[in-house]
Amino acid sequence: MNYPTQLKRLLGLAIKKEASDLHLSVGHPPVLRIIGNLSNVEGEGVITPKDSQGLALSLMVPSQQEKFLKEKEIDFAYEFEKKIRFRVNAFFQRGYVSIALRLIPSKIKTIEELKLPPILHKFTEAPQGFVLITGASSQGKSTTLAALIDEINHQRREHIITIEDPIEYVFQGDKCLIDQREVGVDTPSFAKALRSTLREDPDVIMVGEMRDLETISTAITAAETGHLVFATLHTNSASQTIHRAIDVFSPHQQNQIRAQLSGSLLGVVSQRLLPSIKKEFVPACEIMLSNHAVANLIRENKIHEIPSVIETSGEMGMIPFNKSLTELVRKKEISRETALQYSFSPKDLEARLEKA
Repeated sequence: MNYPTQLKRLLGLAIKKEASDLHLSVGHPPVLRIIGNLSNVEGEGVITPKDSQGLALSLMVPSQQEKFLKEKEIDFAYEFEKKIRFRVNAFFQRGYVSIALRLIPSKIKTIEELKLPPILHKFTEAPQGFVLITGASSQGKSTTLAALIDEINHQRREHIITIEDPIEYVFQGDKCLIDQREVGVDTPSFAKALRSTLREDPDVIMVGEMRDLETISTAITAAETGHLVFATLHTNSASQTIHRAIDVFSPHQQNQIRAQLSGSLLGVVSQRLLPSIKKEFVPACEIMLSNHAVANLIRENKIHEIPSVIETSGEMGMIPFNKSLTELVRKKEISRETALQYSFSPKDLEARLEKA
């Protein structure tokens, strides 16, 4: 079988069908995820063990092939016909190779095009501080980060350094000088790249994922020392995010980290992508902006009280998650049933919907 030709056909079909993902797994035909739903590719046969390994290796350069066969899994970006990028994860399961390919849109959308709250523009105007974009996997964190970075690119004259694994969106420099570093290609780790970044004269730093204590610590320090830092965490709310950022440190370090975080944190955006009535995805967001009350709660280890501050600080631009859901129902973007399904506090949401 000609694997490059088969790949070209399958990737072209994923683009044509506007799929978010393409899955190649032994014992199944190729599968596309379209608007959240999985469907087999019509007319394609079941993938054999030989096919899955051949398709996977044809996506990789020799160094990636060697790493994959040794470590049994690999993340990387693949550029299709020099215009469309895919984030690829190849892995072994039951001794066979499987591949998950995520389509990365070639155009970086704006905050408005993504239907994100306008208050996010405030983060792109800050001279320094720490901004966290959070949510579960596949909830649009990278896309939101790209929108924020690209807005700075078009509005300010800055040096931006990104650290990603792998590089997803490729920025075209406008007013900014942009350096994009890929973990495993340009640097061995997020932590090492971030330490090095502090000696590379950046104004804005984007950390694709904060995976360990050293990365979190260095990111907070960078924000404290005059840089605007954007990063992601796999958490579901602002309070959970702050707990996670602090809890990775040993108990004797936590008071110092609370003090640092209370002084440097600009805000937390926790987002989820919800299926809409129009059969697309729309974001629902909890927005926490750091003010005097939030900073005090972080410093005094009263993080559990932060949701109350978010609830009562709407005039500042803060948004509770249930308020975001209520607005989406009111605007007929999502159904009432969808809102209740995704809410962390359905009873509170029902009360809001009754008043809406």
